Amino acid sequence: MNTLAYQLEPLRGLAGLSARVREIPEAGPNQVLVRVRAASVNRRDIMLMAGTYPLTARTGVVPLVDGVGEVVAVGEGVTRAAPGDRVTGTYFVGWVDGRQTQTLGSQQYGATHDGWLADYVVLEEESVVRVPAYLTDAEAASLTCAGTVAWAGVTKPAAVGPGDTVLTVGTGPVGLFAVQHAKALGAQVISITSHDKGERLRALGADEVIDRTRTPDWEHAVLDRTGGDGVQVVVDAVGPLTLPRSLASVAYNGQVSLIGAFPAPAGRPSGDPLGGKYAALRRIAVGSRADLEAMLVTMTEHQVRPVIDRVFPLHESVAALRYFQEGDPFGKVVIAIP
Repeated sequence: MNTLAYQLEPLRGLAGLSARVREIPEAGPNQVLVRVRAASVNRRDIMLMAGTYPLTARTGVVPLVDGVGEVVAVGEGVTRAAPGDRVTGTYFVGWVDGRQTQTLGSQQYGATHDGWLADYVVLEEESVVRVPAYLTDAEAASLTCAGTVAWAGVTKPAAVGPGDTVLTVGTGPVGLFAVQHAKALGAQVISITSHDKGERLRALGADEVIDRTRTPDWEHAVLDRTGGDGVQVVVDAVGPLTLPRSLASVAYNGQVSLIGAFPAPAGRPSGDPLGGKYAALRRIAVGSRADLEAMLVTMTEHQVRPVIDRVFPLHESVAALRYFQEGDPFGKVVIAIP
């Protein structure tokens, strides 16, 4: 039986994405075959297509690392999943728990291994994670990348909680998840945004919102709102442009979690960006299977729902990616796969 899959020719941007008819793949030993129901887009996927991501995509790879579907077959030796299970997968093929290594980081779905933009995907058994029943397919297809990296940003090396204040910088999916996760863990949240997104951030749980268009030097406003002390954790999903202000906003012995991969900046800031503070700067590379599973436990307890901006049908996949890239979505852009 023939099915549809999108394949990627890297370095060509959206022009390198094309639909192909292929036979249904088979699950080998310790592998799981999943009938895909939905997939979602991340900035990482656009970078892979453009060739600006640190890892080079394999020619012909099926893109997208976020998705959900139903297990339809399992290979020999599989014990973590059974036909009928609704599952998602991890970002990294083999990172289950513990410290990440460069070898583990180099094996990723949608880059070196086929991803979710297809009717069927084959996952390694250790990558499979069951998703909560309360989430829709669109919501469950939004967990692996933005959800997990935001979770790692507020829980590693220690989780935030009551008495802590978290600053979120950026209103992409990572920033939105960071607000939701931090509130579920009991922390106060300050969010940096543009003027038209404040009310939506408050609806997600942000305690205070600072409009960067009206307050470009927003680090001073953060310090004012924290009595001059700064915040315990900053989740910065923008990158080098906002990092100096994030560092200026963090408390003594606080932490800045810098999210994502970014093209190399044209220059480096002069002087001491830490301003004499003893603070940890962590560049987050998503998370392990254990991180994803822990996140889902808390999300289920608090019935946290990912924010969905728009859902496209499979035949409009290129339009979905273009909308993500050129539009201004608030939440996840999802592709439904019938």
